[in-house]
Amino acid sequence: MATMPAFLTRTPARREHPRPQAEFGDAQRAVRDPFLLRPLPQEDVYFHCKTIDNSRLVREPDPRARGAAWSAFGAAAVLAGILMASQVPSVMGMVAGYKLQALRAEESRYLDQRRSLELQEATLLSQERLQQLAQGQNLVTPSARQVFHLDGKPDGAVAMVH
Repeated sequence: MATMPAFLTRTPARREHPRPQAEFGDAQRAVRDPFLLRPLPQEDVYFHCKTIDNSRLVREPDPRARGAAWSAFGAAAVLAGILMASQVPSVMGMVAGYKLQALRAEESRYLDQRRSLELQEATLLSQERLQQLAQGQNLVTPSARQVFHLDGKPDGAVAMVH
């Protein structure tokens, strides 16, 4: 009770109970009040609730708080950078896998297109089709008796050089 304020010890709630003084050899006992209750623990303590209004208070800026916030931000950024840098190889491997799969699909598509074009070329260059085209344009093979002279004009005109 040494730390208790002095005004709390003087409250009317505190009662001093007289203790009977018994002397050695005295057979006389103190008369006890039958209606008196024993004291409760901490019954002499009085709590007063005071309302406190801090709405008008303005917080003083702490000059060290700003530096601490920036250092926390910098540490978080460094940690995030390290985590991202550690994930770069696996992400690059995944991207390379996607590219490889896309290139395989493209190769397959080009091979199918090449087979299709080779089939079209073989169909267009087949002997039967060329024969049909030649007959349609009247390009038949000349017989051995037919001779075509590819001479110039019979009048003998020749190109002159100026």
